[in-house]
Amino acid sequence: MTTPHLRSRPTSADEQLPWDRVRVSVVVPAYNERATAERVLRRLREVPLQVQVIVVDDGSRDGTRDLLGRLEHEGLIDTLVLHEVNRGKGAALRTGFQHATGHVVVVQDADLEYDPLQLPTLLEPILSGKADAVYGSRFLGGPHRVLFFWHSVGNRFLTLLSNMFTDVNLTDMETCYKMIRTDLLRTLPLTADRFGFEPEVTARLAQAGARIYELPISYHGRSYAEGKKIGWRDGVSALNRKPQASSPCRPAFIVHLPGTPPAAPPAGRRRRARSSRPGCARSAWAAPRPSPPALRRLPARRRS
Repeated sequence: MTTPHLRSRPTSADEQLPWDRVRVSVVVPAYNERATAERVLRRLREVPLQVQVIVVDDGSRDGTRDLLGRLEHEGLIDTLVLHEVNRGKGAALRTGFQHATGHVVVVQDADLEYDPLQLPTLLEPILSGKADAVYGSRFLGGPHRVLFFWHSVGNRFLTLLSNMFTDVNLTDMETCYKMIRTDLLRTLPLTADRFGFEPEVTARLAQAGARIYELPISYHGRSYAEGKKIGWRDGVSALNRKPQASSPCRPAFIVHLPGTPPAAPPAGRRRRARSSRPGCARSAWAAPRPSPPALRRLPARRRS
């Protein structure tokens, strides 16, 4: 298969980006989302991109998986995977990532808090060769529903803590919208099963030296009466995940002085880690699968 030629954003507003040549794998983890899943999937099919829709039902008990089976038959879902028991968002995402064949992968919640029509905007920095990963930030000025104050405080605190450990300056580490080049994503050792996925993947991207962009997005949060599931316990779980986010292969967070390379772990320590986890040199989640079509090589960043 030949590598598609991707152009930068045209200068003329009348021209369109060659989005028809880029395949975006959208992974949708679903758990008891019967009320909203169909509307989200129909919305995804309205996105002006070539999308691969991968849905992972994570042990739903409210009839969601029966609905998803019908929607798969209707053609709204390209790949449907069923977890027999609830394993958590991180586990569902790792399952979905194994089936991704697109140039980039993006996470889409099965509720209506994030609008899929924003995906082309998130793709632009990757398409133009500026970014390896793009986060959609709810705190950069986009329209959003006014809702829970303490949720906002908690999100900002977790983002601050993540930034302190990774030495990046994100405004919304906990956002659902994370779009990542597939070839890069497959190299990240991910192990978190629940909402610890968010700080873990951020740490792994920082550790890999990925170029991360943030763009403002709109956000329509749900109340608990409308089906919102994440609560303070999940925030504590994510907080606990931060110091534990490393695999035996290497630490998840890198702290070093600006302008100096991070120190390598001692050789003996590295040997013990590899002997205890033989597969840790590779990604912790990726099963052997055909490689997705690669984006063009991006120029290396110049050091000032």
